[in-house]
This record gives sequence, C-alpha cells and structure tokens, in this order.
Amino acid sequence: MISTAINKEVLSVADDPKSLSASQQGTLMNALKTRFGQNMSRHKGLAWNEVAKRLQETPEKLWSLNWMEQTGGEPDVVDVGKKTGVLTFADCAPQSPSGRRSLCFDEAALESRKRNRPAGSACGLAEDMGVELLTEEDYRFLQSLGEFDTTTSSWLWTPPGMRDKGGALFGDRRYGRVFIYHNGAESYYAARGFRGKLAV
Repeated sequence: MISTAINKEVLSVADDPKSLSASQQGTLMNALKTRFGQNMSRHKGLAWNEVAKRLQETPEKLWSLNWMEQTGGEPDVVDVGKKTGVLTFADCAPQSPSGRRSLCFDEAALESRKRNRPAGSACGLAEDMGVELLTEEDYRFLQSLGEFDTTTSSWLWTPPGMRDKGGALFGDRRYGRVFIYHNGAESYYAARGFRGKLAV
C-alpha cells in the first residue's frame, strides 16, 4: 500500500495557490512538449505550437496539469473537439497514477469509514485538482490509444443511481481486454488510483 506520508503530501497541494512560477511553467511545458512529440498517434494532425498557445492563454489549466504531472499521471492530449477546437488532456501513464492510489471513491465513502480510513478520495482529490474522472466511454477511448492499467486499476465516474446503492465503477486491462467492473465505494487498494481529464 502506498505510504500515508506520500498520500498526505499529494493531498496537501490543495493548500497551495493555483498558480505556477515561471520555472515551474517552463519545466511542465517542456515535459508536455516532449511527451506530445513522442506520442503523435494520440493527436494526429495537431501541432505542438497550437497546444502551447492554448495553454499560455489559460494559465489556470497549467496548475491542474502540473498536479496531474506531479502525481504521476503523464498527461497528454488525447482529443480535439472538431467544432470547438477544445483540447482534452488525460492521464496517459501506463499504470494508474502512483501518487493517487489507496483512495476510496468519493467523500461520502470516506466519511462512512469508521476504521482504517484512507488519506482521501478519488472524487475529492479530482475536484481539488480541477479535473474530472474519466467516464467509462472516456476510459475505453483511452484504451484504444494504447494499453493502460495492465497491472493496476482506475476508479471511473459512476452514475448517481449506482452510487446511491453504494457501488462505484473501476476499469483495468487484463488478458488483452478492457474490463469495467464495480466495488463498494468505500473500498481502496494500493494498486488502484484514478485517471483524470482536463478540457483546455
């Protein structure tokens, strides 16, 4: 199980101002540019200059992307709106982001645990980060771009009707196939985190 110290360190970022220094911005942009260039199959026909321009116009998005990066998400552009031109970044780390594991599903599930509570929840941390959990559709689309969560799993956005009954969705890839399954929302595992998406 990921150590409590690491979880607390990750969760404490929410206390920081939602801005990055020039140095932090430069480091992040270099990482994003390198990843973008190494994975052109995820965003065919899109030029990095277009992405950089959009990011420079929306510095608050850089803060969220930096969170994704610092918690092991390896964010990259995975979709471009045909009519809107909106760029969608998603966590593209091969396994569920290492800095966001051992979390139950949401804050209600966290509060329901009387013993052995995790450091936080996937939905709570995503909200702090300014990102959204992937839906089942998002997750299957991401899996069409590569092979993800072959040894881990990731919490997914869960329909209210299912969540009201105490359950939550997660996804993984095993035996060459993508599986969507369920657990009690209050459960948490060392090999389960969550993947986020961010519209820019």
